[in-house]
Amino acid sequence: MAATRTAKAHWEGSLLEGAGQVALQSSGLGTFDVTWAARTEPEASGRTSPEELLGAAHSACFSMALSHALAQAGNPPAALDTQADVTFQPGEGITGIKLTVVGNVPGLTADQFAEFAEGAKKNCPVSQALSAPITLEVSFTA
Repeated sequence: MAATRTAKAHWEGSLLEGAGQVALQSSGLGTFDVTWAARTEPEASGRTSPEELLGAAHSACFSMALSHALAQAGNPPAALDTQADVTFQPGEGITGIKLTVVGNVPGLTADQFAEFAEGAKKNCPVSQALSAPITLEVSFTA
């Protein structure tokens, strides 16, 4: 069964001086302020960015994919902690994502865990979505 999850963004003003909000529509968990500065300055100062949101999605998806693969192989993890560092370079865009995972998986060696992690990196739906086709529907009001 397919499920669609929705987030919405509202932006006002120019890129550098403007600001917006991102709302997690499907879950209703919150609305978060976004600005250009949150993308480019060292401190986010209580605002988020597309890169941070992407990192949240990627780290959660990767952890779920890794947990599933480990459990299917008979080694469910006791714990997985994943961090996603998404690098944004003005003028270039997103230049990389670094996933860092620490796992507690009884019965596996470090090398075996690394193999499962590589598989999860390749097969997690967010990793795959980063190269998937994107459709666009446009309307305009004057």
